[in-house]
Amino acid sequence: MLKKVSTQKAPAAIGPYSQGIIAGDLLFASGQIPIDPATGEIRGTTIAEQAEQAIRNVGEILAEAGTDYTKVVKTTCFLADMGDFAAFNEVYARYFTERPARSCVAVKALPKDVLCEVEVIAQL
Repeated sequence: MLKKVSTQKAPAAIGPYSQGIIAGDLLFASGQIPIDPATGEIRGTTIAEQAEQAIRNVGEILAEAGTDYTKVVKTTCFLADMGDFAAFNEVYARYFTERPARSCVAVKALPKDVLCEVEVIAQL
């Protein structure tokens, strides 16, 4: 049985998807971009600022599902510019201290022209 995860502490879905889905003992969280859930606006102009907000949004979904960053088993990170890789990693490393498996790719464009997006799979 699948269970939807939803919290007002992370941005509402901007399309036909859920913030997260629990399947068995795993949470599959949708990609988070640096939207401030309180204002609905993009937060930050640098990769560091935007990564911080995107990853905090991930944290709120993890918390709503009853888990946290230490239980993340896989991340997928999307960057608008691979030149931002080092600065993104500095922020990422502060949150994902258990070093989950990861893919990180540069993409042509991201929703709302943000600089990054982060999605996770976590154990409950």
